[in-house]
Amino acid sequence: MSDAHLTARQLDEGSAPVELTDEPIELSNRAPEEATDRTAARARRRRVILVLLAVLALAGLAAFGTWGWRIAQQKDARLTTPDKVGGLTLDQSERASSTADYLRSGLAADIQLDSSFGAVYQDPGDTRRSVLIFGGTTLLWQPERDLESLFGLMADETGAVTGLRDVSPGRLGGVMRCGNTSGEGGDFAVCGWADHGSVVMAMFPFRSVDESAALLREIRETIQIRD
Repeated sequence: MSDAHLTARQLDEGSAPVELTDEPIELSNRAPEEATDRTAARARRRRVILVLLAVLALAGLAAFGTWGWRIAQQKDARLTTPDKVGGLTLDQSERASSTADYLRSGLAADIQLDSSFGAVYQDPGDTRRSVLIFGGTTLLWQPERDLESLFGLMADETGAVTGLRDVSPGRLGGVMRCGNTSGEGGDFAVCGWADHGSVVMAMFPFRSVDESAALLREIRETIQIRD
């Protein structure tokens, strides 16, 4: 008789039946309740992570939208040199024109601009308080960086600009900063602004920083035009 027949016979005659119970077969040492709790906790964490990612994505889109809207609003700017602005009169003398050209060429060498200008405006009440202003227009992705470059150019020409601080740029937005530096006639204020379409700097002999900032905002309201 073959081994297969012997095995079958032994199973039929001598082997005890396998007993089945009503208890479930456990594949883990953890209780079912514990496994359920862990699954629920993982699901909650997953939901929290998804919500956080969604919030971050929306915040990023909102920030990008605001930045893009600001660029679109500011990028197309023009700068003019009217005969009168802020109680000052445009100085059209040869000396003033030479100074304006010098400032404009120095700016154009440091920052790539689509257009540039330079001008000297006289104070009718005191010729020592003439305002030297120069700048230009182009699409600027980082106005703060370009304004810093302009202040660096001023430092190369006149010495370090100290006490730099942010001041209100007014309704036209962007960034505006002012500080002090020294020249042949003594200390004077230096203020500049930059937005996504223009960058301008002005020097204000015999004026305080606060007075100069207010005057530059007034000048800007007149000379800057957005298409």
